[in-house]
Amino acid sequence: VQLQASGGGLVQTGDSLRLSCAASGRTFSRYAVGWFRQAPGKERDIVACITRGGGTTYYSDSVKGRFTISRDNAKNTTYLQMNSLKPEDTAVYYCAARLGGDLYYTITSYDYWGQGTQVTVSS
Repeated sequence: VQLQASGGGLVQTGDSLRLSCAASGRTFSRYAVGWFRQAPGKERDIVACITRGGGTTYYSDSVKGRFTISRDNAKNTTYLQMNSLKPEDTAVYYCAARLGGDLYYTITSYDYWGQGTQVTVSS
């Protein structure tokens, strides 16, 4: 499966953005998806992930209550709605996918990665 992340941009503190991750192929519903982010000089960390059916989600503590992950398997797309953005949310955001029915939290759990989309939040 190939992934294409989009929707990043430059926003101000408190603004919202919605990232999209479009997947190729007809079996997207078999893949769990995760969103990760990497700030300059820092490691790539999990932000949120979702099961293949969309019924279960996970959020890191830093985004819980502000971000929402969702998916539309009919459109082969996963979304990350980001509200109340903060400067510390500034990073390159990556979507990733793997076959499987669980939630997956680590970089090494994923086999397919999108190219990343830059999110910059100004104070």
